[in-house]
Amino acid sequence: MNKDAVMQAAKKAKEAGSTHFCMGAAWRDTIGRKTNFNQILEYVKDIRAMGMEVCCTLGMLEKQQAEELKKAGLTAYNHNLDTSRDICSAGIIGLGEAEEDRVGLLHTLATLPTHPESVPINALVAVKGTPLLDQKPVEIWEMIRMIATARIAMPKAMVRLSAGRVRFSMPEQALCFLAGANSIFTGEKLLTSPNNNFDADQLMFKILGLNLDFSRGRRGSRRST
Repeated sequence: MNKDAVMQAAKKAKEAGSTHFCMGAAWRDTIGRKTNFNQILEYVKDIRAMGMEVCCTLGMLEKQQAEELKKAGLTAYNHNLDTSRDICSAGIIGLGEAEEDRVGLLHTLATLPTHPESVPINALVAVKGTPLLDQKPVEIWEMIRMIATARIAMPKAMVRLSAGRVRFSMPEQALCFLAGANSIFTGEKLLTSPNNNFDADQLMFKILGLNLDFSRGRRGSRRST
């Protein structure tokens, strides 16, 4: 995306009430991407100047790059954790992993010296042309179990109903909130996957009677109470 498109997206997110904006790139790492990386540094500075916090997910970084991002004003850096030590699912359920793998993911997070502030629960969004196109869709009850277990294991974490919720109805999302989800990622797209738009989310929160707290969110990340 060019700078105008990024800044417009950030402006729209802020107007909708988000206090954090997250930028992601489908890279394994940033090596050999000096021009792209320098552009991202500028984006971070400009979005911070808008009064928003900024996070990025750009793959593996070198120490100097991490320091440059921090100097530019980056608030947080997102990184993926495999579903377990045995299967690479990057925190997304629905890739063909076993129940034990999902337990392994939550166990790894819950036994860290300090629980993560943010625990996104993602469901696979099958994309045409990829090997997982015909993968069986994640059932809502699978999402609810993951969310409820994460909430019990990490009571102070922000358990985020994340990628894949576009497939779930409003009543199904309500069950996820009852199970322990207290944040969402909002905005029309998450990397390459479609997502619920701002207006639809605002309507959902109004109908469900949920109060919004924007003090601890990330792009599109809204906290519900």
